[in-house]
Amino acid sequence: MIKYKHALDVQSKITDLSKKLEMEHIDNRVVCIRSNGSASKRTIARCHSLPRIMKFALGTETHYVIEVISEQYDKLNEEEQLKTLIHELMHIPKSFGGGFRFHGYVNEGNVNVLYRKYKAS
Repeated sequence: MIKYKHALDVQSKITDLSKKLEMEHIDNRVVCIRSNGSASKRTIARCHSLPRIMKFALGTETHYVIEVISEQYDKLNEEEQLKTLIHELMHIPKSFGGGFRFHGYVNEGNVNVLYRKYKAS
């Protein structure tokens, strides 16, 4: 069974990354979670959003969740963790409307460009 807990360490990294990379659309509606117990072998992290029907039913605005899968993410070195988080942040569009940017835009080349920008800041 998968268990979830808030990932304050990841939340801190997301805050730092979004400021230094000038991702002004990233705010406190991005919540970071660490999961344990996933059978996934290839997935390191995932980005989730609240579907429009749920936003309507709950009377809330858009939220995104960045989930890091402990079994995969925690064993990465700092550079790979940061690149993983940049990758997930890149999925969140500037419109913050609940949709996602797909892998045509979110790719290794673009992640590396942003990682170099982050390290230079």
